[in-house]
Amino acid sequence: MNIKTEKLKSIIFFMVVLSVVSIALYYLTLTSFGWNQWLLVTVNVVFFGLFVALLQFRRKVARLPSSVYLAFIVAFFAEMFGLPLTMYIFMGVFGYNEIYSLEFILTQGMGQEMSYFFHHIVFTISKVIMGIGILLVIYGWKQIYQAKGKLVTTGLYRYVRHPQYLGFLLITLGMNVQWLTIIMLALWPVLVILYNKLSKTEEKEAEKTFGEEYLKYKRRVPAFIPRIRRKTVSS
Repeated sequence: MNIKTEKLKSIIFFMVVLSVVSIALYYLTLTSFGWNQWLLVTVNVVFFGLFVALLQFRRKVARLPSSVYLAFIVAFFAEMFGLPLTMYIFMGVFGYNEIYSLEFILTQGMGQEMSYFFHHIVFTISKVIMGIGILLVIYGWKQIYQAKGKLVTTGLYRYVRHPQYLGFLLITLGMNVQWLTIIMLALWPVLVILYNKLSKTEEKEAEKTFGEEYLKYKRRVPAFIPRIRRKTVSS
C-alpha cells in the first residue's frame, strides 16, 4: 500500500470517527429531555463506559482509576437525566424550587441571560472538550494497538506521553463544564490524582522495558500538557 492510499484511509477514518463522535455527543448530552429518563442514562453510561474497554488491564492499579471514571459517568448522567441530588441539597439553601446544576443557580439569581449563555456557549465548549477527549482515547488506543508492543513516539505520542489518560480527564472535565454538581466537582480531582499516579507506574515499567530509549523520549515529551514549540530562526 502506497503512502497516498494510507493517508487517504487515515483521513476517511478520521472523518468517520469525528462524525460519529459529534452526532453521539449532540444526541446523548441533550439537556431538554426532562427528568427520570433512565433509558437515556443507561445508553450514555454504556457509550462513555466503552472507552474503558480500550485500555489494557495488565495491572490491578489500572482498575481503580477506571472504576472512579465509571462512577463519575454514572453520577453525571444520573444527575442530568435521572435523580437531581444537587437540587435537593441546594434548593433549601438558596430558596429556589429547581437547582439542577450551576446553570440553574445563576439563571435564577441573574436572569434568563445566563440560561442563553450556558445553552449556546458553555454547552458548546463542553462538547468540544469532551469530543477532543474521546478522539484522544480512540487514536491513542489505535496507535498502541498497531505498535504491537513497540515504543510509540509518533502521532499523539509525539506531543504527550499519555494521550489516553489525558482524554479521560478531558471527557470528565467537559462534563463538569456542562453540568457542574457536587459529586462531579468532588470526583474530578480524584481522577486527576489517580491517572497521574497510574502514568508514573506505567512509566517505571516502560523504563525497564525500553531503557535509555524511553528515558530520552520522557525528557523530550511532557506527560499530559503539550509544550508550545517555538521555531528557531537561523541567522
